[in-house]
Amino acid sequence: MIRLKETVFAVALVLAVWASIMHPAGMTTDQGMTFGIVLITLALWGTGLVPGYVASTFLFVALILTGLFAPQDVFSSFASTAIWLVVAGFVIGAAITHSGLGARLGALARPHLSKSYAALIGGLMILGMGLGFVMPSSLGRAAVLVPVGMALADALGLEKGSLGRTGVAVIIAVGTNMPSFAILPSNIPNIILSGVAEQSLGAHFSYADYLLLHYPILGIVKSAAIVGLVLYFFPASVAVIAEAPAPVTGSSRRQWVLLAILMVTLGFWSTDQLHGINAAWIGLATALVLMVPQLGFVPPPVFKNAVDFSMILFVAGALTLGTVVNASGLGDIIAHAVLQVLPFQQGSDFLNFISLSLLGMVTSLFTTAPGAPAVLTPLAPELAQTTGFTINTVLMTQVIGFSTVLFPYQIGPLIVAMGLAGENTRHLLKITLSLFVVTILVLLPLDYLWWMLLGKF
Repeated sequence: MIRLKETVFAVALVLAVWASIMHPAGMTTDQGMTFGIVLITLALWGTGLVPGYVASTFLFVALILTGLFAPQDVFSSFASTAIWLVVAGFVIGAAITHSGLGARLGALARPHLSKSYAALIGGLMILGMGLGFVMPSSLGRAAVLVPVGMALADALGLEKGSLGRTGVAVIIAVGTNMPSFAILPSNIPNIILSGVAEQSLGAHFSYADYLLLHYPILGIVKSAAIVGLVLYFFPASVAVIAEAPAPVTGSSRRQWVLLAILMVTLGFWSTDQLHGINAAWIGLATALVLMVPQLGFVPPPVFKNAVDFSMILFVAGALTLGTVVNASGLGDIIAHAVLQVLPFQQGSDFLNFISLSLLGMVTSLFTTAPGAPAVLTPLAPELAQTTGFTINTVLMTQVIGFSTVLFPYQIGPLIVAMGLAGENTRHLLKITLSLFVVTILVLLPLDYLWWMLLGKF
Protein backbone atom coordinates (compact mmCIF):
# COMPACT_ATOMS: atom_id res chain seq x y z
CA MET A 1 0.00 0.00 0.00
CA ILE A 2 2.84 2.40 0.86
CA ARG A 3 4.52 1.72 -2.47
CA LEU A 4 1.23 2.39 -4.27
CA LYS A 5 0.89 5.73 -2.46
CA GLU A 6 4.46 6.64 -3.33
CA THR A 7 3.85 5.69 -6.95
CA VAL A 8 0.71 7.82 -7.15
CA PHE A 9 2.57 10.76 -5.63
CA ALA A 10 5.50 10.28 -8.01
CA VAL A 11 3.14 10.33 -11.00
CA ALA A 12 1.47 13.48 -9.67
CA LEU A 13 4.89 15.09 -9.20
CA VAL A 14 5.89 14.31 -12.79
CA LEU A 15 2.58 15.67 -14.08
CA ALA A 16 3.03 18.79 -11.95
CA VAL A 17 6.48 19.48 -13.42
CA TRP A 18 5.16 18.79 -16.93
CA ALA A 19 2.22 21.18 -16.45
CA SER A 20 4.52 23.89 -15.09
CA ILE A 21 6.80 23.63 -18.14
CA MET A 22 4.44 22.75 -20.99
CA HIS A 23 1.35 24.81 -19.99
CA PRO A 24 -1.26 22.36 -21.34
CA ALA A 25 -4.79 23.29 -22.47
CA GLY A 26 -3.79 26.88 -23.19
CA MET A 27 -2.65 27.63 -19.64
CA THR A 28 -0.48 30.63 -18.95
CA THR A 29 2.82 30.22 -17.10
CA ASP A 30 1.20 31.17 -13.78
CA GLN A 31 -1.73 28.83 -14.39
CA GLY A 32 0.64 25.97 -15.23
CA MET A 33 2.58 26.49 -12.01
CA THR A 34 -0.62 26.80 -9.99
CA PHE A 35 -1.95 23.62 -11.55
CA GLY A 36 1.28 21.83 -10.63
CA ILE A 37 1.04 22.96 -7.00
CA VAL A 38 -2.62 21.92 -6.89
CA LEU A 39 -1.78 18.46 -8.27
CA ILE A 40 0.92 17.89 -5.64
CA THR A 41 -1.42 19.05 -2.86
CA LEU A 42 -4.21 16.79 -4.08
CA ALA A 43 -1.79 13.85 -4.27
CA LEU A 44 -0.61 14.47 -0.70
CA TRP A 45 -4.18 14.65 0.57
CA GLY A 46 -5.35 11.68 -1.48
CA THR A 47 -2.49 9.34 -0.61
CA GLY A 48 -2.09 10.35 3.03
CA LEU A 49 1.71 10.21 2.74
CA VAL A 50 1.80 13.15 5.14
CA PRO A 51 -0.87 14.48 7.52
CA GLY A 52 -3.45 16.74 5.91
CA TYR A 53 -2.21 19.85 7.71
CA VAL A 54 1.28 19.31 6.26
CA ALA A 55 -0.16 19.21 2.74
CA SER A 56 -2.13 22.39 3.45
CA THR A 57 1.00 24.13 4.72
CA PHE A 58 2.82 23.07 1.53
CA LEU A 59 0.02 24.68 -0.48
CA PHE A 60 0.31 27.95 1.48
CA VAL A 61 4.10 28.09 1.25
CA ALA A 62 4.30 27.12 -2.44
CA LEU A 63 1.73 29.70 -3.53
CA ILE A 64 3.44 32.49 -1.58
CA LEU A 65 7.09 31.70 -2.36
CA THR A 66 6.39 31.38 -6.08
CA GLY A 67 4.65 34.76 -6.03
CA LEU A 68 1.53 33.30 -7.63
CA PHE A 69 -0.76 34.71 -4.94
CA ALA A 70 -0.37 37.38 -2.29
CA PRO A 71 -0.35 36.24 1.36
CA GLN A 72 -3.65 38.00 2.03
CA ASP A 73 -5.26 35.95 -0.75
CA VAL A 74 -3.70 32.66 0.35
CA PHE A 75 -4.76 33.15 3.96
CA SER A 76 -8.19 34.62 3.17
CA SER A 77 -9.60 31.19 4.04
CA PHE A 78 -8.87 31.93 7.71
CA ALA A 79 -11.39 34.78 7.48
CA SER A 80 -14.06 32.52 6.01
CA THR A 81 -17.18 31.63 7.92
CA ALA A 82 -16.34 27.93 7.53
CA ILE A 83 -13.18 28.22 9.63
CA TRP A 84 -14.94 30.00 12.47
CA LEU A 85 -17.79 27.55 12.40
CA VAL A 86 -15.15 24.84 12.84
CA VAL A 87 -13.77 26.66 15.90
CA ALA A 88 -17.27 27.13 17.29
CA GLY A 89 -17.98 23.45 16.67
CA PHE A 90 -14.94 22.39 18.68
CA VAL A 91 -15.97 24.61 21.61
CA ILE A 92 -19.60 23.49 21.55
CA GLY A 93 -18.52 19.86 21.36
CA ALA A 94 -16.14 20.35 24.29
CA ALA A 95 -18.90 21.93 26.38
CA ILE A 96 -21.31 19.08 25.66
CA THR A 97 -18.67 16.51 26.61
CA HIS A 98 -17.18 18.29 29.66
CA SER A 99 -20.55 19.10 31.21
CA GLY A 100 -21.74 15.52 30.91
CA LEU A 101 -24.66 16.57 28.69
CA GLY A 102 -23.44 14.30 25.89
CA ALA A 103 -23.39 11.31 28.22
CA ARG A 104 -26.86 12.19 29.54
CA LEU A 105 -28.35 12.52 26.05
CA GLY A 106 -26.61 9.31 25.07
CA ALA A 107 -28.17 7.57 28.07
CA LEU A 108 -31.60 8.83 27.03
CA ALA A 109 -31.08 7.61 23.45
CA ARG A 110 -29.58 4.31 24.55
CA PRO A 111 -32.82 2.33 25.05
CA HIS A 112 -33.88 3.19 21.49
CA LEU A 113 -30.53 2.66 19.75
CA SER A 114 -28.90 -0.11 21.79
CA LYS A 115 -30.98 -3.04 20.58
CA SER A 116 -28.32 -3.80 17.97
CA TYR A 117 -25.34 -2.23 16.24
CA ALA A 118 -27.47 -1.88 13.09
CA ALA A 119 -30.12 -0.01 15.09
CA LEU A 120 -27.40 2.29 16.47
CA ILE A 121 -25.97 3.11 13.04
CA GLY A 122 -29.37 3.46 11.42
CA GLY A 123 -30.69 5.60 14.27
CA LEU A 124 -27.72 7.99 14.13
CA MET A 125 -28.23 8.35 10.37
CA ILE A 126 -31.90 9.23 10.91
CA LEU A 127 -30.92 11.80 13.55
CA GLY A 128 -28.41 13.34 11.13
CA MET A 129 -31.04 13.45 8.37
CA GLY A 130 -33.56 15.05 10.71
CA LEU A 131 -31.12 17.76 11.82
CA GLY A 132 -30.60 18.62 8.17
CA PHE A 133 -34.12 20.09 8.05
CA VAL A 134 -33.69 22.39 11.05
CA MET A 135 -29.96 23.29 11.08
CA PRO A 136 -28.47 25.03 8.03
CA SER A 137 -24.87 24.10 8.81
CA SER A 138 -23.46 20.59 8.52
CA LEU A 139 -20.62 21.67 10.81
CA GLY A 140 -23.17 22.73 13.40
CA ARG A 141 -25.03 19.44 13.03
CA ALA A 142 -21.79 17.55 13.57
CA ALA A 143 -20.92 19.69 16.60
CA VAL A 144 -24.24 18.75 18.21
CA LEU A 145 -24.39 15.06 17.28
CA VAL A 146 -20.75 13.96 17.61
CA PRO A 147 -20.52 14.29 21.43
CA VAL A 148 -23.86 12.51 21.83
CA GLY A 149 -22.88 9.72 19.46
CA MET A 150 -19.48 9.15 21.03
CA ALA A 151 -20.97 9.14 24.53
CA LEU A 152 -23.44 6.54 23.30
CA ALA A 153 -20.54 4.51 21.87
CA ASP A 154 -18.84 4.61 25.28
CA ALA A 155 -22.02 3.44 27.01
CA LEU A 156 -22.38 0.51 24.61
CA GLY A 157 -18.82 -0.73 25.07
CA LEU A 158 -17.42 0.49 21.73
CA GLU A 159 -13.90 1.29 22.84
CA LYS A 160 -11.54 3.74 21.17
CA GLY A 161 -9.78 2.10 18.23
CA SER A 162 -12.56 -0.43 17.66
CA LEU A 163 -14.32 -0.81 14.32
CA GLY A 164 -17.65 -0.11 15.97
CA ARG A 165 -16.57 3.22 17.41
CA THR A 166 -15.07 4.21 14.06
CA GLY A 167 -18.36 3.24 12.41
CA VAL A 168 -20.25 5.55 14.78
CA ALA A 169 -17.91 8.45 13.91
CA VAL A 170 -18.21 7.76 10.18
CA ILE A 171 -22.01 7.53 10.17
CA ILE A 172 -22.27 10.83 12.06
CA ALA A 173 -19.78 12.56 9.75
CA VAL A 174 -21.55 11.37 6.62
CA GLY A 175 -25.09 11.43 8.01
CA THR A 176 -24.90 15.09 9.06
CA ASN A 177 -23.63 16.07 5.61
CA MET A 178 -24.53 13.87 2.64
CA PRO A 179 -28.36 13.74 2.94
CA SER A 180 -28.56 17.53 3.31
CA PHE A 181 -27.21 18.07 -0.20
CA ALA A 182 -30.83 17.34 -1.14
CA ILE A 183 -32.14 20.19 1.07
CA LEU A 184 -31.60 23.58 -0.54
CA PRO A 185 -30.45 25.78 2.38
CA SER A 186 -28.64 23.05 4.35
CA ASN A 187 -25.21 22.82 2.69
CA ILE A 188 -22.79 25.47 1.47
CA PRO A 189 -22.48 24.17 -2.15
CA ASN A 190 -26.28 24.25 -2.49
CA ILE A 191 -26.37 27.86 -1.35
CA ILE A 192 -23.51 28.84 -3.69
CA LEU A 193 -25.29 27.16 -6.61
CA SER A 194 -28.51 29.01 -5.81
CA GLY A 195 -26.74 32.36 -5.41
CA VAL A 196 -24.60 32.14 -8.55
CA ALA A 197 -27.53 30.86 -10.65
CA GLU A 198 -29.70 33.76 -9.50
CA GLN A 199 -26.97 36.37 -9.97
CA SER A 200 -25.62 35.25 -13.34
CA LEU A 201 -28.61 33.55 -14.98
CA GLY A 202 -31.64 34.93 -13.18
CA ALA A 203 -32.64 31.40 -12.14
CA HIS A 204 -34.61 30.84 -8.94
CA PHE A 205 -34.95 27.52 -7.08
CA SER A 206 -38.01 26.52 -5.10
CA TYR A 207 -37.33 24.81 -1.76
CA ALA A 208 -40.12 22.28 -2.35
CA ASP A 209 -39.19 21.54 -5.98
CA TYR A 210 -35.52 21.11 -5.05
CA LEU A 211 -36.47 18.76 -2.20
CA LEU A 212 -38.84 16.71 -4.37
CA LEU A 213 -36.25 16.37 -7.13
CA HIS A 214 -33.30 15.33 -4.97
CA TYR A 215 -34.36 13.98 -1.58
CA PRO A 216 -35.96 10.66 -2.61
CA ILE A 217 -32.70 9.39 -4.17
CA LEU A 218 -29.85 11.58 -2.83
CA GLY A 219 -31.48 11.82 0.60
CA ILE A 220 -33.30 8.59 1.39
CA VAL A 221 -31.89 5.91 -0.94
CA LYS A 222 -28.32 7.18 -0.65
CA SER A 223 -28.57 7.29 3.15
CA ALA A 224 -29.77 3.68 3.20
CA ALA A 225 -26.77 2.74 1.03
CA ILE A 226 -24.42 4.56 3.42
CA VAL A 227 -25.84 2.68 6.42
CA GLY A 228 -25.24 -0.61 4.58
CA LEU A 229 -21.66 0.34 3.69
CA VAL A 230 -20.84 1.37 7.28
CA LEU A 231 -22.22 -1.90 8.61
CA TYR A 232 -20.15 -3.79 6.03
CA PHE A 233 -16.82 -1.99 6.51
CA PHE A 234 -17.08 -1.40 10.28
CA PRO A 235 -18.88 -4.45 11.71
CA ALA A 236 -19.40 -4.65 15.46
CA SER A 237 -21.84 -5.67 18.14
CA VAL A 238 -23.00 -3.59 21.06
CA ALA A 239 -22.46 -4.77 24.60
CA VAL A 240 -25.42 -6.32 26.36
CA ILE A 241 -25.25 -5.05 29.92
CA ALA A 242 -27.70 -6.55 32.35
CA GLU A 243 -27.18 -4.12 35.17
CA ALA A 244 -28.44 -0.56 35.19
CA PRO A 245 -26.27 1.94 33.32
CA ALA A 246 -23.76 3.92 35.33
CA PRO A 247 -25.09 7.21 36.70
CA VAL A 248 -24.34 10.24 34.55
CA THR A 249 -21.83 12.59 36.15
CA GLY A 250 -21.76 16.36 36.02
CA SER A 251 -23.92 19.16 37.39
CA SER A 252 -27.53 18.67 36.37
CA ARG A 253 -28.19 22.42 36.65
CA ARG A 254 -25.24 23.24 34.38
CA GLN A 255 -26.42 20.66 31.86
CA TRP A 256 -29.89 22.22 31.76
CA VAL A 257 -28.40 25.68 31.26
CA LEU A 258 -26.17 24.37 28.48
CA LEU A 259 -29.15 22.66 26.86
CA ALA A 260 -31.04 25.97 26.95
CA ILE A 261 -28.07 27.75 25.31
CA LEU A 262 -27.92 25.08 22.62
CA MET A 263 -31.68 25.36 22.00
CA VAL A 264 -31.33 29.12 21.50
CA THR A 265 -28.40 28.49 19.15
CA LEU A 266 -30.40 25.90 17.25
CA GLY A 267 -33.30 28.33 17.02
CA PHE A 268 -31.10 30.99 15.45
CA TRP A 269 -29.48 28.46 13.13
CA SER A 270 -32.82 27.17 11.89
CA THR A 271 -34.19 30.68 11.22
CA ASP A 272 -31.15 32.18 9.51
CA GLN A 273 -33.20 33.06 6.43
CA LEU A 274 -35.37 35.31 8.62
CA HIS A 275 -32.71 37.23 10.53
CA GLY A 276 -29.83 36.95 8.01
CA ILE A 277 -27.12 36.20 10.58
CA ASN A 278 -24.59 33.69 9.28
CA ALA A 279 -24.47 30.35 11.09
CA ALA A 280 -20.77 30.86 11.84
CA TRP A 281 -21.34 34.07 13.81
CA ILE A 282 -24.20 32.49 15.73
CA GLY A 283 -21.91 29.58 16.59
CA LEU A 284 -19.07 31.93 17.52
CA ALA A 285 -21.35 33.92 19.84
CA THR A 286 -22.37 30.67 21.52
CA ALA A 287 -18.71 29.67 21.81
CA LEU A 288 -17.93 33.01 23.44
CA VAL A 289 -20.54 32.40 26.14
CA LEU A 290 -19.34 28.86 26.71
CA MET A 291 -15.68 29.94 27.00
CA VAL A 292 -16.31 32.38 29.87
CA PRO A 293 -14.32 30.69 32.70
CA GLN A 294 -16.72 31.73 35.45
CA LEU A 295 -19.56 29.77 33.83
CA GLY A 296 -17.55 26.56 33.84
CA PHE A 297 -18.75 25.11 30.53
CA VAL A 298 -15.31 25.15 28.84
CA PRO A 299 -12.60 25.98 31.41
CA PRO A 300 -9.20 27.05 30.03
CA PRO A 301 -7.59 23.59 30.45
CA VAL A 302 -10.49 22.03 28.53
CA PHE A 303 -10.28 24.68 25.81
CA LYS A 304 -6.59 23.95 25.25
CA ASN A 305 -7.45 20.39 24.30
CA ALA A 306 -10.71 21.24 22.52
CA VAL A 307 -9.50 23.09 19.43
CA ASP A 308 -7.55 20.94 16.98
CA PHE A 309 -5.33 23.41 15.08
CA SER A 310 -4.17 20.73 12.66
CA MET A 311 -7.79 20.27 11.58
CA ILE A 312 -8.20 24.01 11.11
CA LEU A 313 -5.11 24.06 8.89
CA PHE A 314 -6.49 21.19 6.83
CA VAL A 315 -9.86 22.86 6.29
CA ALA A 316 -8.20 26.19 5.49
CA GLY A 317 -6.07 24.44 2.87
CA ALA A 318 -9.13 22.90 1.23
CA LEU A 319 -10.81 26.31 1.10
CA THR A 320 -7.67 27.97 -0.28
CA LEU A 321 -7.35 25.32 -2.98
CA GLY A 322 -10.87 25.98 -4.20
CA THR A 323 -10.24 29.72 -4.12
CA VAL A 324 -7.01 29.64 -6.13
CA VAL A 325 -8.42 27.22 -8.72
CA ASN A 326 -11.32 29.57 -9.36
CA ALA A 327 -9.37 32.84 -9.09
CA SER A 328 -6.61 31.65 -11.44
CA GLY A 329 -9.06 30.58 -14.14
CA LEU A 330 -8.02 26.94 -13.80
CA GLY A 331 -11.56 25.95 -12.95
CA ASP A 332 -12.85 27.12 -16.32
CA ILE A 333 -9.96 25.42 -18.15
CA ILE A 334 -10.52 22.11 -16.33
CA ALA A 335 -14.28 22.22 -16.88
CA HIS A 336 -13.91 22.98 -20.60
CA ALA A 337 -11.27 20.27 -21.00
CA VAL A 338 -13.59 17.72 -19.41
CA LEU A 339 -16.44 19.08 -21.52
CA GLN A 340 -14.51 18.21 -24.68
CA VAL A 341 -14.12 14.52 -23.83
CA LEU A 342 -17.61 13.80 -22.48
CA PRO A 343 -19.96 12.24 -25.05
CA PHE A 344 -22.72 14.86 -25.19
CA GLN A 345 -25.33 14.30 -27.86
CA GLN A 346 -28.75 15.89 -28.36
CA GLY A 347 -31.51 13.34 -28.05
CA SER A 348 -29.46 10.97 -25.87
CA ASP A 349 -30.95 12.07 -22.56
CA PHE A 350 -29.49 9.30 -20.40
CA LEU A 351 -25.99 9.75 -21.83
CA ASN A 352 -26.18 13.52 -21.39
CA PHE A 353 -27.50 13.13 -17.84
CA ILE A 354 -24.60 10.84 -16.89
CA SER A 355 -22.07 13.12 -18.63
CA LEU A 356 -23.30 16.24 -16.83
CA SER A 357 -23.17 14.43 -13.49
CA LEU A 358 -19.61 13.24 -14.22
CA LEU A 359 -18.64 16.80 -15.17
CA GLY A 360 -19.65 17.95 -11.69
CA MET A 361 -17.81 15.07 -10.03
CA VAL A 362 -14.55 15.67 -11.89
CA THR A 363 -14.68 19.45 -11.42
CA SER A 364 -15.18 19.15 -7.66
CA LEU A 365 -12.03 17.00 -7.44
CA PHE A 366 -10.05 20.15 -8.20
CA THR A 367 -12.29 22.92 -6.87
CA THR A 368 -13.72 20.99 -3.88
CA ALA A 369 -17.49 20.78 -3.58
CA PRO A 370 -18.16 24.45 -2.68
CA GLY A 371 -16.12 25.66 -5.67
CA ALA A 372 -17.80 23.51 -8.32
CA PRO A 373 -21.02 25.57 -8.67
CA ALA A 374 -19.04 28.78 -9.15
CA VAL A 375 -17.16 27.17 -12.05
CA LEU A 376 -19.96 25.22 -13.72
CA THR A 377 -22.96 27.53 -13.37
CA PRO A 378 -21.78 30.09 -15.99
CA LEU A 379 -21.43 27.16 -18.44
CA ALA A 380 -25.10 26.16 -18.04
CA PRO A 381 -26.43 27.96 -21.17
CA GLU A 382 -23.74 26.34 -23.34
CA LEU A 383 -24.42 22.93 -21.80
CA ALA A 384 -28.17 23.37 -22.24
CA GLN A 385 -27.68 24.12 -25.93
CA THR A 386 -25.37 21.12 -26.33
CA THR A 387 -27.63 18.63 -24.56
CA GLY A 388 -31.07 19.98 -25.37
CA PHE A 389 -31.92 20.14 -21.64
CA THR A 390 -33.41 23.19 -19.96
CA ILE A 391 -30.99 25.42 -18.06
CA ASN A 392 -32.68 24.42 -14.79
CA THR A 393 -32.14 20.72 -15.50
CA VAL A 394 -28.48 21.35 -16.31
CA LEU A 395 -28.06 23.28 -13.05
CA MET A 396 -29.72 20.53 -11.02
CA THR A 397 -27.27 17.89 -12.32
CA GLN A 398 -24.55 19.82 -10.51
CA VAL A 399 -26.06 18.69 -7.20
CA ILE A 400 -25.48 15.06 -8.15
CA GLY A 401 -21.93 15.93 -9.18
CA PHE A 402 -20.68 17.90 -6.18
CA SER A 403 -22.46 15.62 -3.69
CA THR A 404 -20.60 12.57 -5.08
CA VAL A 405 -17.04 12.62 -3.76
CA LEU A 406 -14.03 10.39 -4.18
CA PHE A 407 -11.90 11.87 -1.42
CA PRO A 408 -12.91 13.37 1.94
CA TYR A 409 -10.96 16.61 1.34
CA GLN A 410 -13.63 17.61 -1.19
CA ILE A 411 -16.10 18.21 1.66
CA GLY A 412 -14.54 19.95 4.65
CA PRO A 413 -17.29 19.10 7.18
CA LEU A 414 -16.53 15.38 6.76
CA ILE A 415 -12.97 16.00 7.93
CA VAL A 416 -14.09 18.27 10.76
CA ALA A 417 -16.65 15.76 12.09
CA MET A 418 -14.02 13.00 12.20
CA GLY A 419 -11.71 15.38 14.05
CA LEU A 420 -14.44 16.18 16.58
CA ALA A 421 -14.90 12.43 17.10
CA GLY A 422 -11.15 11.90 17.54
CA GLU A 423 -10.96 9.47 14.60
CA ASN A 424 -8.59 9.32 11.62
CA THR A 425 -10.07 10.62 8.38
CA ARG A 426 -8.59 7.77 6.34
CA HIS A 427 -11.52 5.61 7.46
CA LEU A 428 -13.79 7.82 5.38
CA LEU A 429 -12.04 6.69 2.20
CA LYS A 430 -13.68 3.26 2.39
CA ILE A 431 -17.09 4.92 2.35
CA THR A 432 -16.43 7.66 -0.20
CA LEU A 433 -14.78 5.34 -2.74
CA SER A 434 -17.40 2.59 -2.42
CA LEU A 435 -20.24 5.11 -2.38
CA PHE A 436 -18.86 6.62 -5.59
CA VAL A 437 -19.15 3.21 -7.26
CA VAL A 438 -22.66 2.69 -5.86
CA THR A 439 -23.67 6.12 -7.15
CA ILE A 440 -22.40 5.45 -10.67
CA LEU A 441 -23.90 1.97 -10.94
CA VAL A 442 -27.15 2.35 -8.98
CA LEU A 443 -28.05 5.86 -7.84
CA LEU A 444 -27.46 7.65 -11.15
CA PRO A 445 -29.80 5.33 -13.11
CA LEU A 446 -32.38 5.61 -10.33
CA ASP A 447 -32.05 9.40 -10.36
CA TYR A 448 -32.53 9.44 -14.13
CA LEU A 449 -35.72 7.38 -13.84
CA TRP A 450 -37.00 9.65 -11.04
CA TRP A 451 -36.28 12.78 -13.09
CA MET A 452 -38.07 11.22 -16.06
CA LEU A 453 -41.09 10.56 -13.86
CA LEU A 454 -41.07 14.23 -12.84
CA GLY A 455 -40.89 15.32 -16.51
CA LYS A 456 -37.41 16.84 -16.40
CA PHE A 457 -36.47 15.44 -19.84
